[in-house]
Parts: sequence; C-alpha cells; structure tokens
Amino acid sequence: MPRLRLHFTPQLRRFLEAPAQEVEAGSAREALDRLRAAHPRLAAYLMDEQGRVRQHVAVFVGGRLVRAPAELDAPLADGAEIHLMQALSGG
Repeated sequence: MPRLRLHFTPQLRRFLEAPAQEVEAGSAREALDRLRAAHPRLAAYLMDEQGRVRQHVAVFVGGRLVRAPAELDAPLADGAEIHLMQALSGG
C-alpha cells in the first residue's frame, strides 16, 4: 500500500491541531477516509457527513487542484502529497 503525505495549511492549523502526517492509502479519497477515522474533529471540518469534501476546502494532489469528486479516487504512487486548505474567495 502506498504511503501518502497529508499537509494542512496554517489557516487550518489555527483552528485545529493538524500536523502533517503520513497514511497508507491508494487514493486521496482513501487517505481522507483514514484521516476521518484517526482524527474525527479535523475530518469533520474538511468533510461532510457523507464523506464529501466541504465547499470551503480545496484539495491539491501532487500540486494540482482536484475539482471533480471522482478525481479523489485516482490511484496514487508511494510518496504522493496531498495538500488541504481553506478555499478563499472574495475580491
């Protein structure tokens, strides 16, 4: 099973304990599911009750913004990095 690295931006760490961590998972969705099991409070901020990424959260996999929920299921190689951050809006 690949080991993936999850990173959380300082904005998220302001509100919740969210150190970078490694998880064994084959996809970003699987990594988020593992996060949900290990850190329910953090996961509740990032995902809704159905396990969908909340609208105010942006997910980057390998430096690329994941826009479609199905993209979270793409297989990832060992050492892939996932960055989770608050989505910012405004002008």
